[in-house]
Amino acid sequence: MTQEMPSPASWYFEDFAVGQVFRTQGRTITESDIVSFAGWSWDTNPVHTDAVSAAGGRFGEPIAHGVLGLSVAMGLLSRLGIFEACSIALLGIDGWRFEAPVVVGDTVRCTVTITGARATSKGDAGILERDLVLTNQDDVVVQRGSIGLMVARRQA
Repeated sequence: MTQEMPSPASWYFEDFAVGQVFRTQGRTITESDIVSFAGWSWDTNPVHTDAVSAAGGRFGEPIAHGVLGLSVAMGLLSRLGIFEACSIALLGIDGWRFEAPVVVGDTVRCTVTITGARATSKGDAGILERDLVLTNQDDVVVQRGSIGLMVARRQA
């Protein structure tokens, strides 16, 4: 028997299961992304903002801010639509690693795996443990980590 999945806008804690894997669409990182992020974060480190200096550095070109990659990963998850209506609170970012640089022109995607699901002690919400992996167009892992999320339960 085929299980009918709820529309993304109506997902609740009960619709998630340990082992589920979701993959986002891609998003290409632009020079404008890096410049904008540097502007509003005030992080103008030359490794991000100085093409001449970065050309002589470890990566040979400017790289995106690590937290820009994390922010893009969160935005890509948002585009899935499955966490939007049920999200109550982000609980923490654990073990986030920056494994490879993200550069202008990279197209990144995020894969999220549900690794844990439990009801809160009050029973009125659920906790999802999620492992996120951000990869580039060559399937190189550029960032990874775990992000817990408190989500709403379906009303009885």
